[in-house]
Amino acid sequence: MASTWTPDSWRAKPAQQMPEYPDVSHLAAVEAELSRFPPLVFAGEARSLTASLAEVAEGKAFLLQGGDCAESFAEFSANTIRDTFRVMLQMAVVLTFGAALPVVKVGRMAGQFAKPRSAPMEMVDGVELPSYRGDMVNAMDFDAEGRVPDPDRLLRVYHQSAATLNLLRAFAQGGFADLDQVHQWTLGFVQGSPQAERYGAFADRIAESLDFMRACGFTPDSVPQMRETDFYTSHEALLLNYEQALTRVDSISGRWYGCSSHFLWVGDRTRDPDGAHVEFLRGIANPVGVKAGPSMHPDDLLRLCDALNPANDPGRLTVIVRMGAGRVAEGLPPLIRALQREGRRVVWSCDPMHANTVKASSGFKTRDFQKILQEVTEFFAVHRAEGSHPGGVHFEMTGADVTECIGGAQAITEARLGDRYHTHCDPRLNASQALELAFLIAEALKAERASARAQRLNPT
Repeated sequence: MASTWTPDSWRAKPAQQMPEYPDVSHLAAVEAELSRFPPLVFAGEARSLTASLAEVAEGKAFLLQGGDCAESFAEFSANTIRDTFRVMLQMAVVLTFGAALPVVKVGRMAGQFAKPRSAPMEMVDGVELPSYRGDMVNAMDFDAEGRVPDPDRLLRVYHQSAATLNLLRAFAQGGFADLDQVHQWTLGFVQGSPQAERYGAFADRIAESLDFMRACGFTPDSVPQMRETDFYTSHEALLLNYEQALTRVDSISGRWYGCSSHFLWVGDRTRDPDGAHVEFLRGIANPVGVKAGPSMHPDDLLRLCDALNPANDPGRLTVIVRMGAGRVAEGLPPLIRALQREGRRVVWSCDPMHANTVKASSGFKTRDFQKILQEVTEFFAVHRAEGSHPGGVHFEMTGADVTECIGGAQAITEARLGDRYHTHCDPRLNASQALELAFLIAEALKAERASARAQRLNPT
């Protein structure tokens, strides 16, 4: 890391998508209070995630990153957290069993409360107010007072994130993730669906495998991986004053860590190599990510690699590609070739959500499941052609029975979007759609593995 970096050096750089607080003294007091709070995550956990992502970068594991578009105060509950965690366990089991690869599980949870916006203001019925930027900043209701950025919301985000992390750790290590419970992970509203039946068949095969392992002397007591799992959290590092307040020096390594989350990323709107967000991320030792949209030029990506991963450490940097269906074949190969030419080691992940958002005739923002699937398919095809590893996927999803994305086996139509449209920002896959996508990705990974095996056996 450059010696000139400090946790507040970002303040001297141009910052995009940051709210303007009317009471700066109130904001300063909240930042000071946050800086005295305990860290939400620990340096050792972040180092473990980096090591796991290094395996992903080498093609020996797969990254599953998913969760809410924007967490909210109103929908905070143990059931909401449990159901999203449960869907991710199901997806991970399908990917692991189908692709024979370890799956690194990272939630968009315990900190994903802020969102960048395309415009600073929005107009409704002739009234113009500041845009909603997530519960971390202001209120969703179209109300003049509620849309004023409020520093106290940062404190509420910290406490809700702490409670969420506490529950996630309990689920991951306390028995909920036990593979013996694999049949119990299916959510009620998914039961009876084609995905549930297919998942049930997977679960039966896993149960048979566990019986065989027990007969060989391997039990949950002797193999902890059978009853617990590693689960990490992530969010976009958007409000840098919050991130700075939770930055700590690790007593073991002496390095700075962002202790609001295990993994932080910079968005497509804030990835300026000379900007404040990249400046902050370059100085922390966490694994970090950068979103790469269709405007990303290979030279820009190389500059970001120089800034965010100058030592070229595998697992440090994840490139999260969000091109849009139909644009991957044109936009992604130049990026892969540029990094291959320079010997850069990164995790390549596919975000098929953000560039496939459209407005339905009913006025709801939505995403078409087929477009999401198309982008994932194109992502795998490009990596296969370029001889690189499609390392992961990045979804906005929920365990709730929502109707926000059209299509999938449930055949959700535009007319049904209003049935259960609960998102605070962008449309999310529900559990059934997410599980359906996991099966399709597992098939692609299995085909990639078979192709690699055939190539090893017949190199000519």
